[in-house]
Amino acid sequence: MFKPEALLSELEKTGAAVAEGEMMAMHTSFRIGGPAAVYIRVSSAAQLGQVLEVLGRFSVPYFILGRGTNLLVSDDGIRRAVISMTESASGDLSQIRIADGIKAEDDETVYVEAGAGITLARLASFARDNGLTGLEFAAGIPGSVGGALVMNAGAYGGEMKQVVSSVRLMQPDGSITEVPGGEMRFGYRTSRLKEVPDTAEKGAVSAIALGAVFELKKADPAQITRTMQELAAKRMEKQPLEYPSAGSTFKRPEGYFAGKLIMDAGLAGYSVGGAQVSEKHCGFVINKGGATAADVKQLMCDVTEKVLQTYGVLLEPEVIMVE
Repeated sequence: MFKPEALLSELEKTGAAVAEGEMMAMHTSFRIGGPAAVYIRVSSAAQLGQVLEVLGRFSVPYFILGRGTNLLVSDDGIRRAVISMTESASGDLSQIRIADGIKAEDDETVYVEAGAGITLARLASFARDNGLTGLEFAAGIPGSVGGALVMNAGAYGGEMKQVVSSVRLMQPDGSITEVPGGEMRFGYRTSRLKEVPDTAEKGAVSAIALGAVFELKKADPAQITRTMQELAAKRMEKQPLEYPSAGSTFKRPEGYFAGKLIMDAGLAGYSVGGAQVSEKHCGFVINKGGATAADVKQLMCDVTEKVLQTYGVLLEPEVIMVE
């Protein structure tokens, strides 16, 4: 086991912000989660590389955190170092710009380069302000670019797969590569960034997204704004945005909608402790106040069992469980 004092001392030399016992409830949209063994906030690819070198030297496993919008963290916390890549005031992980030096196929195509720490809301706003269409669907997704690349985030018919031209990756050894979007193996809420070999040791990780280049098209900013406003109105009407949650709790089963199956099974409003199946949208499990990870897990188990018994459909979690 590593010596905390020595590890913290070496991590602080990288310039990253480091803390012990940081409560993950402060960093997840569910507002649930116990302490991280070590919490590290990085702002640049260079700093991230230094942090990975230190963790490797001390044989400390780690977990990469975006904005925590699709996570259920154990009440006991995370027994790994947590590396946060959320947006900061400086550093290349928080930069966004019109990409230079990329030859477009036509006069209507424009490329935008964005760091992994940038929020999808900021990315979508940047595209709108520059008269670029393709990211309207992302405006209301609360995650970061990095998390969106891992999960192939999407909504209302749009997804990352449709707009990602290339992704800049850091391997666990600190080396950096550029991967075409077509090689990211984007699928329904997955990508190559979620893949870890079956033979890998527990705690192993895949490559880490540092940022991406997005291929967008020129369009009327007013129309882009209208589309974003329409999608925002739909979210407000249909989703329980007034409560902490991790978004859609279950993946969409082929040929079905998880929320409708749960509602038709009579589970709207079903509660375990402070966790509840939203009555507004049964596809969401919400934190009504004081919910624990154990509450959410038990509720998800109950819902899965009831839907399977009633309809013969096995629901799979979309929420990622971390400990």
